[in-house]
Amino acid sequence: MTLRVHDPGSGFAKGASGPTTALHGLVVPPEAEQERELDETGRPRARKKARKQQARALLVENRSMQRLADADRDDSVPHRGSAALGGGRVATLDPPTMWRATTVQACGLWPFASGSGAPMTGVPLGQHLSTGATVCGDPLNWFTRARYISNPSLFMLGMPGLGKSTLINRMLIGLAAQGVVPLVLGDLKPDYADTVRALGGQVISIGRGMGGLNVLDPGAMGAAAARIGGRAGEALAAETHGRVLNMVAALLTIVRGAPISDHEQSVLSACLRHLRERTAEGGTFYLPDLLRVLEEGPPRVRQVTLDRGQEARYRDAVDPLHRSLLGILDGPLGDTFASETSTHVDPDATAVCIDISRIGEADGQLTAAAMLAAWSDGLGTAAASHALADAGLAPRRWFFTILDELWRPMRAASGIVDRIDALTRLNRSLGLADAKITHTLKDAEALGTEADKAKARGFVERAGMVACAGLPRAEMEELGKVVGLSRREIELVSSWSSPPGWAQNGANEEPPGRGRFLIKVGGRPGVPIRVAITDTERHLHDTNTRWVSNGYSERVAEERAAHRAALTAGDG
Repeated sequence: MTLRVHDPGSGFAKGASGPTTALHGLVVPPEAEQERELDETGRPRARKKARKQQARALLVENRSMQRLADADRDDSVPHRGSAALGGGRVATLDPPTMWRATTVQACGLWPFASGSGAPMTGVPLGQHLSTGATVCGDPLNWFTRARYISNPSLFMLGMPGLGKSTLINRMLIGLAAQGVVPLVLGDLKPDYADTVRALGGQVISIGRGMGGLNVLDPGAMGAAAARIGGRAGEALAAETHGRVLNMVAALLTIVRGAPISDHEQSVLSACLRHLRERTAEGGTFYLPDLLRVLEEGPPRVRQVTLDRGQEARYRDAVDPLHRSLLGILDGPLGDTFASETSTHVDPDATAVCIDISRIGEADGQLTAAAMLAAWSDGLGTAAASHALADAGLAPRRWFFTILDELWRPMRAASGIVDRIDALTRLNRSLGLADAKITHTLKDAEALGTEADKAKARGFVERAGMVACAGLPRAEMEELGKVVGLSRREIELVSSWSSPPGWAQNGANEEPPGRGRFLIKVGGRPGVPIRVAITDTERHLHDTNTRWVSNGYSERVAEERAAHRAALTAGDG
């Protein structure tokens, strides 16, 4: 194959264009002389070239600036920065460095310092998980000062070991520093006894061979009624009578496993009134005295039974109640509740803890009865303090009651929820805030009757604050029907209940949700926080001393004693 190349001059004879052309004799001057030659306008060619270069550079610069302006528009800048020249594109975003300072130190930074939406009224609890801001709060301050809630109560739910009692312990310490009197009414482990001792408070132990509590003793309320006198004293005495009656009915409910009838409650009321009238002022009586009144059958009691003068009708009416009282005296509750109160609650104490940790775990009846008796005695002390303040006989004091392990008494017997509800429903009018603690809403679902389940769920619905530690997703879904949780909040809290990753060496591994809580108030968005405890709190509140090697618990006890001594001396 032959490749042919086209020759545009083919076919023309040599010299056909003439002897010379326009390019004959053309001389190209040196480059330096070309810049000095004049153009058609009579100006040097170099100046024209410079103007062209300048115009070309300006056009390039304008185009570059336009591209940058287009890239900086709000609708076109990626969240990691613009990829254009000078756009500041980054692969990852580093969190900003956070600094803390007092208002004196940081006052000159304004307006570059900005606040967050975290609540700042009450006891400092921890840091906001999203912003790192300090979060403060407790049911008493959020009710009295911030007006965030309409009921000064807190209901806390969470799986074991995630720090529920640690957060309540933080509130206890902070409120005690404000002059509020914490009342730990039934400390089961104990979680709060060492803290109360460190605060200079009163610790009362209840248990077989440790100390008893006379449920018929009017206690602080009876003493306050006698001191006040007049109509106000009579009204307080009537309230004392009702509280004692509720406590005896609660004990009978625990022993029977079922609530007592309205007829039997009327008989009990008549017996208590008879004993009160027959007892000298300032004196007290006991469960055996109540049993003797039933045996004797005075006219006031017989009138309530409608015996119509017939002994058989009277015995038929009171024999079931008689048998139940004998069951208390001769059963597991007799040694604890049928004798004199070993230690009365001091109304002037800085804090009070009723320690029932010596009662065995298997003794559910005695544990539930001890908790109810502690609640009745503690709340009666608070009511007596307010009655004295109303009469001008004592300064006004506020109280913070802690009702831990709420599931224990609720499962003791059918109908016990009514007694808990009667003891705790009127906390707003009694000038006290309360914290109820349990594990899950399924504690309420495990109750025997639908009525009890509904009343137990009412504890959550009436709570001003609801705090959630780690809970399973199914539990959070049920809780969301009561307090209105968003999908993000459900996912966040349920993630805290997930097990941690497999540790490499097993050292210092903690559950992912320990110390993390979500605080909900009505329809407000939840406040996720992380609680970091101090060394003093860690020594006063260690609930795992029995899960370590021998000798550790003794060292912890010595360190706790040293911390208590330092705090008492004012050096802590």
